[in-house]
Amino acid sequence: MKTAPICVILAAIVIPSASTAHAAGCIDAKSAKNGFILARPGIQSEFRPVAGGMVSVVNTYASQSPQKQFLFAGLIEVFRDSDTGRLAMIPFSDLRKLFPLKTGTKGTIEFVELSPSKLAKSTKTLTLVVKGKETFSLGDCKYNVLAVQETFKNGAGETLDAYTALYAPDLQAALARRYDEGTSKESVNGYETIKPLTE
Repeated sequence: MKTAPICVILAAIVIPSASTAHAAGCIDAKSAKNGFILARPGIQSEFRPVAGGMVSVVNTYASQSPQKQFLFAGLIEVFRDSDTGRLAMIPFSDLRKLFPLKTGTKGTIEFVELSPSKLAKSTKTLTLVVKGKETFSLGDCKYNVLAVQETFKNGAGETLDAYTALYAPDLQAALARRYDEGTSKESVNGYETIKPLTE
């Protein structure tokens, strides 16, 4: 799976959760505030809202050490910590101005990556474009998502990574990433199940 300098796994609008909680036990916007778990083979991610619009995410992998992230609105990564090191992504603009997201929202965020083990030599950019609305299924649960095209570039303007995040505003979480969109190589890498954090 491709990785990016800031993740997207990114508070918003969209149709309230009445249309997303048909199946019993599905997490909606209200219950999401108590935390929840997204999973697929090889990874389990625990989401917990914290102060300032941030979301704490603890990723447990089958084949590598655990990782902890802090994502603004559950979409834009600002901090990462694991056995391989720590990394902070410091934006030079107010991320709150991008939210709530809606179709047509566009924004470019310049940021610097700070690590105790490596000095940053230039800034990077993340460009977000909300392309439209879709529906994404996690087991029997269906969620309204926004297709958020994300492009990461280095200081020289070279593309480091690009994908479309399928972001559920009710959950404040990216449920999947779509790579090589519109080509014969298009693929979707997403979670498959959701459950309350208390289970």
